[in-house]
Amino acid sequence: MHILMRYLFLIIIIFSSVNAGAKGVYQSNADFLNEVFHNNLPKTQSLWLLNNIKKGAEKILGERPGQLRIRYWGRDQQTAWILEEVGKEKLITVGFLINDNKLQTIKVLAFRESRGWEVKEDFFLEQFFQTQITSELKLDRNIDGISGATLSVRALKKLARLALFYHQQVIEKNTI
Repeated sequence: MHILMRYLFLIIIIFSSVNAGAKGVYQSNADFLNEVFHNNLPKTQSLWLLNNIKKGAEKILGERPGQLRIRYWGRDQQTAWILEEVGKEKLITVGFLINDNKLQTIKVLAFRESRGWEVKEDFFLEQFFQTQITSELKLDRNIDGISGATLSVRALKKLARLALFYHQQVIEKNTI
């Protein structure tokens, strides 16, 4: 019985350490921005969420956006966005680089949930490469989910749509 308890204790430690390693900050916002802009960071700009922009964001999020303006970084036809959305209970922070209305880079910068951390893995994020947004504010392709990570997947899909929508608004207004 004593050996059985040791094995049980060892299994508990292994599983709790795997879960604990899933949560955390994987990359700082500054490091993400320096990476995608090759250490030549453009100045920070703001997109004000007014009128149709606010309505579009509300349609994507299913609720009113929590801010009046969103910070972004842009040059030429390229913009970077750092956005957050609740997965199940806690915020997931994601960085996006969009070029020519297509998603070039998506990276989970911080994950705070106890489940669904698989959304930070390349096998999942690669599905978003070159994704665009349709006139109905949907992604132009299907993104496969991950069993046990449904709410985290949903959060990343919302954020990808939001980043692409915000990018369109900036490009249309030529405010880069």
